[in-house]
Amino acid sequence: MILSQKNKSELESELGQKISSLKSLSGGCISDAFRLTLDNNFSLFLKFNSEVKNDMFIKEANGLKEIKKSNTIRVPSVIKATNEFILLEFIEPGKQKKNFFEDFGRMFASMHKFSNEHFGFYENNFIGSNEQDNIADDEEKNNWVKFYFNKRILFQVELAEKLGNSTSELRESVSALENKIEEIIGSSNDKPSLLHGDLWGGNYMVDENGNACLIDPAVYYGNREADLAMTKLFGGFNSEFYSSYNETFPLADGYEYRENIYKLYHVLNHLNLFGRSYYSQALGLIRYYL
Repeated sequence: MILSQKNKSELESELGQKISSLKSLSGGCISDAFRLTLDNNFSLFLKFNSEVKNDMFIKEANGLKEIKKSNTIRVPSVIKATNEFILLEFIEPGKQKKNFFEDFGRMFASMHKFSNEHFGFYENNFIGSNEQDNIADDEEKNNWVKFYFNKRILFQVELAEKLGNSTSELRESVSALENKIEEIIGSSNDKPSLLHGDLWGGNYMVDENGNACLIDPAVYYGNREADLAMTKLFGGFNSEFYSSYNETFPLADGYEYRENIYKLYHVLNHLNLFGRSYYSQALGLIRYYL
């Protein structure tokens, strides 16, 4: 997709500045990304998709603003978000400084200390291009197990049914999992933590000072083990990240056992985004507990 002259003129009108250059950037799988330079030589990051028929960019902006409130780890500042684009502070990519992952782990743990009274979030948002259901009912607001099973696992399984990605085998396995999930997750006294929601190696960058900066969030308040499990799914984080995290905000015993239940949400989401190549992995994660 190429930014049309009409879109460019509309952006100039929004910004009150002429755009002197627009450089296409790589990395976006849903939308097109650009480095936008204004006449005053100030650069901004633009993510644009005129074919998006929802408020995905607005929800992304709200997630970035929520993380920014924690004052713990850098995210790009939001300039403007509409249904067609999100305009952000341009962060010049840098090289990892010494002790990058140790500092990253500490900052991420500090972000997780930023808490809320209830599980969920004030609005639904997106995990990739799929909707993420964050509006908890009265029981789910204070019960992480119910929130996680209903709003994460069951939501994705029901989506798989609609998309033709489910089978009787998957349905029966999830039904058996429901009977065990209380035992698997157990009770936790942790307050609902601010979660990035979709942290893998592609959703952080290294800024000009060599520090971590979070991007593309799927924010909600939940059990922090869910965030950490996602970091294990595709790699991109080393042992220093996890050890410094645990020193800053120690995890409860048994978190390694619970990792697969939290990976399951993301694998089911990938099943619904990318198709049946993720089916066996999803089933394997369920069977780990059965």
